[in-house]
Amino acid sequence: MKIIDTLKLAFTSLVLFASPCSYGVDVHADGAAENVSAVEALSPALRKLLSSEMQALQSGMMSIIPAYVSGDWGEVAHIAGQMKNSYILKQNLTDEQMHELHTTLPVDFVSQDQKFHYYSGMLEHAAKNRKAELVGFYYSRLAEACVSCHTQYAGHKFPALDSGEVAAEHKH
Repeated sequence: MKIIDTLKLAFTSLVLFASPCSYGVDVHADGAAENVSAVEALSPALRKLLSSEMQALQSGMMSIIPAYVSGDWGEVAHIAGQMKNSYILKQNLTDEQMHELHTTLPVDFVSQDQKFHYYSGMLEHAAKNRKAELVGFYYSRLAEACVSCHTQYAGHKFPALDSGEVAAEHKH
């Protein structure tokens, strides 16, 4: 993928992150709940931390672009490292809250979260090694991970992602 194509993808992806993420139940006209989110079952304090985490990740994704296009590899690596290590959740969770997360959230949600943090680590590594093409690649993988999770767990917040075409394309 050429760098210009990567930049187009990156800027298009930024549009998706225009508002902070929140989760809920997506109920259809026939009353059937689809993608019922266990996130709503989390305690208010934990939901607040998760929301803060999503806002920090959004900010990180948006901050990577100017650093990337200017070749500021140290800044890209720094931001990606923060994302890999979780800005808020790993720093502020009690043992009880960690247990609540792992017993309440679906396995797929946790798996998608782990994939996101893996890609963040790969982005950090690529930036440290000044590999522009790989930085673009892993940035796009991060954006895809966001879209996939938002499609499954936050369709009400991002209705443009709630189409069958996008949902089928991003389910893993």
